[in-house]
Amino acid sequence: MQKLAIIGKPNVGKSSLFNRLLKQRDAITSEQAGTTRDVKKRVAIIVDKQVEILDTGGLDEGCELFDRIKEKSLEAAHKADIILFMVDGKSLPEEDDKKLFYELEAMGKSIALVVNKIDNDKMQEKLWEYFEFGTNTIFGISVAHNRSILPLLNWVASVLPESAIVSPEPEEGELDEDDQMDGFESFVESYDDEESDDEESDDDMDDDDDDGELEGDLAEMEEAFKGLVKEYEPTDSDKMKVAIIGRVNVGKSSLLNALLGEERSVVSSVAGTTIDPIDETIEYQDKEITFIDTAGIRKRGKILGIEKYALMRTEEMLENADIALLVLDASQPFMDLDEKIAGFVDKNRLACLIVLNKWDMAPKEDYDKIIEEVRDRFKFLSYAPIITISAQSKQRVHKIFEMLLKINENYSQRISTSKLNEVIQAAMRKHILPSINGMNIRLYFATQYDIRPPRIALIMNKPQGLHFSYRRYLTNQMRAQFDFEGTPVLFKAKAKSASKKPQTHKTRAMW
Repeated sequence: MQKLAIIGKPNVGKSSLFNRLLKQRDAITSEQAGTTRDVKKRVAIIVDKQVEILDTGGLDEGCELFDRIKEKSLEAAHKADIILFMVDGKSLPEEDDKKLFYELEAMGKSIALVVNKIDNDKMQEKLWEYFEFGTNTIFGISVAHNRSILPLLNWVASVLPESAIVSPEPEEGELDEDDQMDGFESFVESYDDEESDDEESDDDMDDDDDDGELEGDLAEMEEAFKGLVKEYEPTDSDKMKVAIIGRVNVGKSSLLNALLGEERSVVSSVAGTTIDPIDETIEYQDKEITFIDTAGIRKRGKILGIEKYALMRTEEMLENADIALLVLDASQPFMDLDEKIAGFVDKNRLACLIVLNKWDMAPKEDYDKIIEEVRDRFKFLSYAPIITISAQSKQRVHKIFEMLLKINENYSQRISTSKLNEVIQAAMRKHILPSINGMNIRLYFATQYDIRPPRIALIMNKPQGLHFSYRRYLTNQMRAQFDFEGTPVLFKAKAKSASKKPQTHKTRAMW
């Protein structure tokens, strides 16, 4: 696929143009110079052709951080097939801009001079000053006012090869959890008693006490659920989005670079170097892994300016992620902020791998103590395995890939209805469901209705009677029987419908 790089000094409107080409607000934009620091990549359709757009950091100098940003931006320009060199139309042409433009032009690439901030007809006169760059491929635009963008788009499409033409594909709808459960409830209704839940008597538990009939009913339920349980193509589990999260300066960008084997993210000693989340997709053992390097999170009171947008964007990325690499700094004491960040994993029901970075800098005599403290502080992530690494020296970083594959397999695991009910039945023999206000709690049957993460529905007469401690007990029993390391297991208690329908089968408590 052809690559298009947007190059220029800070605050000329590169990220705004990037968003305009994508037709969505993807890159964070602000009046603060240096907002974009890493090269952000996205695929867009320009007219009728597909191209990968590279939003680069501003070409500026003055400190270690800006030097690294400039280096990354120029690397992107050299790799690109098309270059949009942006300048600020409200300023006079600058000699260093001309020099760099000539150098890029000499590379033989398709290059256009894009003069931004030509907001009105009067400003259009200033465009003539930029013809001294010596090119006729010049476009005066205003990204903010969506002015004169179309000629630029047509030029980009004209230099893209015919092989880049794509046909629009119809979007396929997907059932959300509520839609799935609506279908689930419709099925349950067909097995419902004529009596409502509140009218059931204890004697109902003794009705139709025929084990063979019970097994037949369960088999019929499992067969019927094949049309209601959300189906996944085999390729769904072959793709995973892995978000790298943690507080500032724990080494997230260094970890991404170590995983990719290249300097993808800008790394510096400046806290909060990464602002806009960036992602990179690689192939590993026939699996497609997209790593997302997110902005470091500070205490809420210390979040200033564009970091507020960075936090919002990080939260958005986590909503679409599958697995979280929770990066902790093993060389320093853990903070309450680490626990709050880990809360994002729990909130979004993500699979998780806890990464203790800078392990080579941690005191050897404290190794066991550090692991113990992680387990004590992050009890709600007890399912997450722990790996100790050094992103800087790449110590044990390669093991993360194998662990991710295993976690993804568990995250995508589906348990048959018969096996699931067998395990839960055995669990209930050990500890029966406690009654609530003197009323017996009945669990009719269970089935897994979704994966990534595994979601299990429990059909009960009193869903509110499923205490969180018993839910935790069932979770532990599931983990004892199946390999769910690295992934949460979610239970959804559902009531039988109280509506009255013509009787075909009689639902009774399984246990």
